[in-house]
Amino acid sequence: MFEIGNSLREARVRRGIEFPQAEAATKIRGKYLRALEDEQFAVLPAQTYIKGFLRTYAEYLGLDGQLYVDEYNSRFVTGSDEHEPRTRRVAARPQQRHRRIETNVVLIALGAIAVLMVIVISAWKASGGGSPSSTPPAKTSVSTTTGSQTVPPLLEVIPLQGSTYLTVRKKTATGNVVFVGTVSKGDAPRAFHGSQLWVQITTPEDLRILIRGHEVHVPGSAPQVIIVSKTGWRPA
Repeated sequence: MFEIGNSLREARVRRGIEFPQAEAATKIRGKYLRALEDEQFAVLPAQTYIKGFLRTYAEYLGLDGQLYVDEYNSRFVTGSDEHEPRTRRVAARPQQRHRRIETNVVLIALGAIAVLMVIVISAWKASGGGSPSSTPPAKTSVSTTTGSQTVPPLLEVIPLQGSTYLTVRKKTATGNVVFVGTVSKGDAPRAFHGSQLWVQITTPEDLRILIRGHEVHVPGSAPQVIIVSKTGWRPA
């Protein structure tokens, strides 16, 4: 057994790396890097992200990322808590309540918008404006063109609301990092190519997710880890 935080801190100091430099290189917020070095895991997002952050930060510092993940599992993860660290259980409850409140507010707002649209369309028809155009809006999609065929990316994510922390690796959890960062409403769609991708999503409900150009539904408001392939997706 070894001290996770002290070991990370010593490696960073030995290399003369400051937090802003580490944050830019790993795409992990500085406050999360400090929390890893202080072993304040309750400050970080869900357990799957803690492991991903540990692996990424340790490998950035030239250490064995899997060794740190294994040490974290042995000291902080219990099987009876559905693979969640004990320090997260109490903190998760107010976050879940807050998320439910936000979801309810969004649903009410969408309902009000739908009612308003029905009233406007009805008034327009009554005034002789004719029926609204049935032409669907153009689908936002990032694709590659091969010859005369347009091949959509394996995975495309479009932010719908709020901010979502996203990690994409090639093939498996130990594959090369394709993307790590936050995507927010108003950002451009992000497309990822390959035969298989390992994906962590903080809040799937905040994203529109397309696989090979077909929209799929990843249920739940809790963080999800999925495997994406040409045939669809499955839990990791």
